[in-house]
Amino acid sequence: MERILVSACLLGRPVRYDGRAKTSHDELLARWRAEGRLVPFCPEVEGGLPVPRPPAEIEGGAGGEAVLSGAARVRTATGEDVTEAFLAGARRALEAARKAGARIAILKEGSPSCGSLRIYDGTFQGRTAPGQGVTTALLERHGVRVFSEDRIPEAAAYLEELTARSGPVTRPEPRTR
Repeated sequence: MERILVSACLLGRPVRYDGRAKTSHDELLARWRAEGRLVPFCPEVEGGLPVPRPPAEIEGGAGGEAVLSGAARVRTATGEDVTEAFLAGARRALEAARKAGARIAILKEGSPSCGSLRIYDGTFQGRTAPGQGVTTALLERHGVRVFSEDRIPEAAAYLEELTARSGPVTRPEPRTR
C-alpha cells in the first residue's frame, strides 16, 4: 500500500507555532486516513521546537533550497536563528517518508517547513512569495512529491499513477477507532 506523509496539523494535531491545528476536512484525506495510508508528521516539532513557538520565516523569502545550501537562514521576528531545528526536522521528515515508503507528501501551504508553492516572504508582514519550505525542498530533492492541502485531488491522481505503475494493490479494510 502506498503511504503518504502528511502535516500533523492537517490531521487535527495542535502542533502549529500558535498551538493550534489547521484540520483539513477533505474527504480523500479522511478516506486515506481510514485506509491507514497516512504518516502524520510535524517537522518543526520533530526538529526540537516547542508548541507554541514564535513564528519563523526564511529570510528574504529565499526558500528551502537556499536554506539547505546554507545561503539563507530561518529566523523568528526577533531575529533568533532557528535554522538548525528546521534542518533537523526536514531530515527527520525524509527519514519518516523513507521508513514508511512514502513517495507522496501532503504538507501545509505557506509554512517555512512545509510550503510547496508559497512561503512567507521573511518580513513578518503576512505577505507570501513563491517558494518552498525547507522540508518540502529536501523531500522533493529526494524524490518525494509534495502537494499542499489545496492540491489533494492532484495528489490522488499521482497516487493512482504510482499504484498503476506498481501493479494491483489490495485495499485494506478501513481501521476502526
